[in-house]
Amino acid sequence: MALSDLLSDPRAAIARRDLASLSREKTIVLALLIQLFVAAFSSFLVVGLTSLYDPSSVSGEVNVGVTGNASDSLIAATEEMDGIDTVQLPNEATAARAFQDGGIRGTRVDTVIVANHGADRRINVTATAPDGSLQTTLIVVQIRETLEQFERQERQDRSAHIDRELVPLPDDVAASPYFGFTYTILIPLLLFLPPFISGSVAVDAITEEIERGTLELLRVAPVTLVDIVDGKSVAMAMLAPLQALLWILLLGANGISVSNVPLLMLTVASMATVVVVIGVVLGLVMGERKSAQLVYSVGVLGLFASAVFLPEHPATTVAKLAVDSPTNTTYALVALYAAVAVGLYALARAYVDRVDVESL
Repeated sequence: MALSDLLSDPRAAIARRDLASLSREKTIVLALLIQLFVAAFSSFLVVGLTSLYDPSSVSGEVNVGVTGNASDSLIAATEEMDGIDTVQLPNEATAARAFQDGGIRGTRVDTVIVANHGADRRINVTATAPDGSLQTTLIVVQIRETLEQFERQERQDRSAHIDRELVPLPDDVAASPYFGFTYTILIPLLLFLPPFISGSVAVDAITEEIERGTLELLRVAPVTLVDIVDGKSVAMAMLAPLQALLWILLLGANGISVSNVPLLMLTVASMATVVVVIGVVLGLVMGERKSAQLVYSVGVLGLFASAVFLPEHPATTVAKLAVDSPTNTTYALVALYAAVAVGLYALARAYVDRVDVESL
């Protein structure tokens, strides 16, 4: 088909009409602008967002008051830890006063840890932290890391006295939280939001034509209901991969490289086709915007949640493709998504072809 024939096709005219009408949808435009802002300033925002995703990534010195007859061992275990400054206190009463007053002898105390040897040679630890602030989260994270390091040190010191095998501790992994957040949270979020929005717009595109009675006006032209649905569906399904491609380009401009872009676009296009088909069918069946949108939102969220039963969650597939570490399962799932999208679209067209327009 020549380009001129394609542009003059009534389905293309319907698609252009629907895309042009998006500029008047304030909610959709706002959602797109928020995604655009996140993608455009991702290298800046990722620092603040990572602090919510992984509070331990935020640097900061925590002063820990330590007391008890096992305090020497605890202090020795944390000497090489970053972000921890230990202060040995003579007893629990002094530690309590230091914590309540915020410090002792000019030294600020953010939290108190009491470590005592028990009768069975176990070390009992009690930690006290402030509540009701963001600093509390950071302090709790530092306490957890302190106690984990203390446990490792005690295991090593007592290894000669252990007469039974213990559950091994996981090895330390020197991974950047920014890398993990970017590829497992940020990129899947930016790539999956456009299909969800496209499906929501598809629901509106169908139900508004029915509610306003303009579907009959469209049928005055030499087009069938299938042509009308095709034009609306293709417009919405194409919007998602175009958005995703723009987000990837903006991420690249921020120094975040994304691999396997064609496969990512195929995945996004497949997801968009699936949710658009769901939205279109719901719009035709229910014919009322609010009800159709509610069922669409709950249904798509439930569908996404049920993806945990797949060998690999779609978010994991996207993350593996983005970091260029896909497996055979990853490639197989991308092909499966594409096949499901094509199959559902064919079934939807067959259903629309049998719909009685007069009943809408």
